[in-house]
Amino acid sequence: MPEVEAHAERLTEQFAGHVLTKLQLLKFTALKTALPAPDDAYGSALQRVGRRGKYLLVEFEPVVFAVHLMQGGRLLVDEKQAAKPRGGQARFVFAEGPALLLTEAGTERRAGIWALPPGDALTTPPLDVLGPEAATITAPELVERLELKNQRIHGFLRDQRMIAGLGRRLANEICHRAQLSPFAMTGRLGLDGAERLVAAIGAAIDDGLAYERSRPDMSSSKDRPGGVHHRAGEPCPVCGDEVRAVEYSGYTVNYCATCQTGGKVLADNTTSKFLK
Repeated sequence: MPEVEAHAERLTEQFAGHVLTKLQLLKFTALKTALPAPDDAYGSALQRVGRRGKYLLVEFEPVVFAVHLMQGGRLLVDEKQAAKPRGGQARFVFAEGPALLLTEAGTERRAGIWALPPGDALTTPPLDVLGPEAATITAPELVERLELKNQRIHGFLRDQRMIAGLGRRLANEICHRAQLSPFAMTGRLGLDGAERLVAAIGAAIDDGLAYERSRPDMSSSKDRPGGVHHRAGEPCPVCGDEVRAVEYSGYTVNYCATCQTGGKVLADNTTSKFLK
């Protein structure tokens, strides 16, 4: 969320008022919807670039374009507008000035654009399934969601249907700040646990936003601030113990045993019995 929020602010400052002339699809899979037609927005000025969860919202009066960058995507200021840009998926072309280019590294091609009706954008797929925003959720609201399904905290924090805007990095950082095991079960947290999580969420987001707003562009994962994420083997900034990792095929859970699990080291495989 911090990366997307700060990027939306930068793009609004640079592109608000620019008139859209074309949505150029460089890969036919980039556009995920058929209606409304992107053409409906041609000739309209960009109102703002907003955000819902992890989606950038490129807002015109007739159409809102929801853009999901996924893991390897970027929405870049495109001065050159090359015919075949590296990793290019789609391009917003304006009457004057640079374009906005959606790129995606790798071969997964999961980044995409959804054209949505402006009045119903937030209640239309894919935005309709998102949970409350992480930055504004209260402890009582969080308790209700924690009790909907008894699951591990780390998975809960990454589930956009439960709480919107958090990813793998922030899930690691929030659990560390809250001094909770990433594999503690949500049904056991209660109001005290929810209050610790809300405080940790707010602090992690504030730190991330401060860093992202200091940059001219969106950061890469390795540059983002944090105490445990991608820092396995390094000392914990709170207690000095070694930061450890549990590896999965698609992501890594990082934690400090002293701060979070009462000193217990979690086995590094997906079939072990983890600390509850």
